[in-house]
Amino acid sequence: MTGQPPFHVSLTRLLAYRKVDPAALSRAAAVAHREIEAVLDGAAPGPSLLRRLAPALHLHTADLFVVAGRAVPEDLAPLDAEAGRTVPTLVGYAIRLPPERRHRLRHLVHSLPQQRRTTPVPPPKPHARYPPGPGAMVVRMLHNRNLNWVGSVQSLATLTPLYLSAATIGQVGHGRSALSPERLVALATLLAVPAGELAALTGVVLPADAPPVAPGAADVAELIWDVRRLTAAQVRQVRDRARSMLEP
Repeated sequence: MTGQPPFHVSLTRLLAYRKVDPAALSRAAAVAHREIEAVLDGAAPGPSLLRRLAPALHLHTADLFVVAGRAVPEDLAPLDAEAGRTVPTLVGYAIRLPPERRHRLRHLVHSLPQQRRTTPVPPPKPHARYPPGPGAMVVRMLHNRNLNWVGSVQSLATLTPLYLSAATIGQVGHGRSALSPERLVALATLLAVPAGELAALTGVVLPADAPPVAPGAADVAELIWDVRRLTAAQVRQVRDRARSMLEP
């Protein structure tokens, strides 16, 4: 499959999957019905509309910008690219914690102060400039979580049965390797997006017997999102706390 689905196609499929009609979306987003109809007819949504639609669609706003094929605004991008290096280790500790301790860990993350960005968001490196496609959509969502190719495969191997090479993640992003149903299910787990919804957004057809997500993996995937707006020092603090929680 090549070419990213136009936004109105992805949105139409998502609404159909959820059995939500445009009028209900209009009310939930507090957007005029005619604006919703215009988007569903193919009009490109502006940044302001995307910000209003995302909460109504129960999607992260940064992810909806990706679905729309737009650059993610600076205020929605990960705060500190250096922090991404620590995320896979944090994932490895957090998945081994019992649910109550994972809850406490997430509470710690939410209690940490939000720091100001000290440097502008760097432009994508050449290898991370993906042509439009369903694979690019998913890999860009991984980048929204401060996961590069290496961090993605390390975290996938911890949370799911799927093992890929870092190069394969890049090939999926560039459309040179298929975003297969098996890969989509595993990547949906890492993204904390229901597989059926991610399938609707990308156009990938899932088998009827897609496996359920393990509760622990779902918790840790949410933790990955939680730490995306922390500094590298703060993520290391969370990692160290997770490690200490494993001790008797």
